[in-house]
Amino acid sequence: MKVLHLLYESEGDYYGTGGVGVRAYEIYRHLKDRHDITLLCKKYPGAADGYKDGLRHLFAGTESKSLTKTFLAYAYKAAQLVRDRGDSYDIIVEEFSPAIPTFLHVVAGKPVVLQVQGYTGALYFRKYNPLYASALSLMEQLRPACYRNFIFVNDETAARFRRNAGSRTAIIANGVSPELLSVPIFKGDYVLYFGRIDMYGKGLDLLLAAYKEFSQRLPAMRLVIAGDGRDMEKFKKAVTALPGEVRKKIEIVGWVSGNMKTEVLRKAAFVVFPSRHEVQPIAVLEAMACGKPVVVSDIPGFNFVQKNGAGLSFKSGDAPSLALSMKELAESGDRIETGLRGRESAKNMTWEKVAERFEKFLIDTAGLS
Repeated sequence: MKVLHLLYESEGDYYGTGGVGVRAYEIYRHLKDRHDITLLCKKYPGAADGYKDGLRHLFAGTESKSLTKTFLAYAYKAAQLVRDRGDSYDIIVEEFSPAIPTFLHVVAGKPVVLQVQGYTGALYFRKYNPLYASALSLMEQLRPACYRNFIFVNDETAARFRRNAGSRTAIIANGVSPELLSVPIFKGDYVLYFGRIDMYGKGLDLLLAAYKEFSQRLPAMRLVIAGDGRDMEKFKKAVTALPGEVRKKIEIVGWVSGNMKTEVLRKAAFVVFPSRHEVQPIAVLEAMACGKPVVVSDIPGFNFVQKNGAGLSFKSGDAPSLALSMKELAESGDRIETGLRGRESAKNMTWEKVAERFEKFLIDTAGLS
């Protein structure tokens, strides 16, 4: 099967790689030996067409540090490539983003699967100016209704979108590397945030406010920040503005991967995800696979945490509530048992199993079964 996947974030991208990119690379790592995979990615400074880890990469758009210009140029050039060369593939997968108006349903001659990994809704108006937010919100509602084949990561996201009658839909969750399931359980001695540095979306402003209160009650427990993103400088300034006795207990280790990521997770007491908006983030699943209890906001994207008894939740957007949940988990006598429940639930979510479900859906949709 020849697959063309429109992936708007790729390894080496100036703007970083989040869950969308991680998911694609992990799935195709398991499929590349039996299928011909091409990733059509947005161009960034220094990007060059070619093969990387057995996957063909094509870059479309413009080399700009303006995210809006990059997205729009990518949408135009990617749609042009699909129109001109899309018939040479058996199936096309498009990662959905309201900011990237490709309208592939108009230009593609082969089946297109729209993979939807999130829903933002009214939060656009808290992140952007009203005009831009209105455009994104409108595109989020209108564009998916034009497609016929969908992959969602959970039922909550699928329920947000209007689809054609008779559309083909699959719910395929995110996954974890099986190696994390065998990481030795370690009680840990610090609070960990693990993910993209996005002040508002990831709730890092709430985390700093909550940790300031938390550290007064449990002064020996440090806060470690593992991740990177375009808000890093803003985040560092926010840390610098904290009182000295709090600031000195916060360590920013940057982006971690491989063995370093495993060690950072293993040595944590628990992991905090204070996001205002999420759809089953991979980082939470990885923490659970390592046997770490988690503290999450009470948004729909984290329902699986409470369902599996893998941690505690707090009222979204409420820093005192977050501080209280952090304190409760830090002082809990069954913290290890909570982490083990999370690990048990992660055992059925390895990337190999995710890739098998993904592969079957593409083959069936392409009519190759």
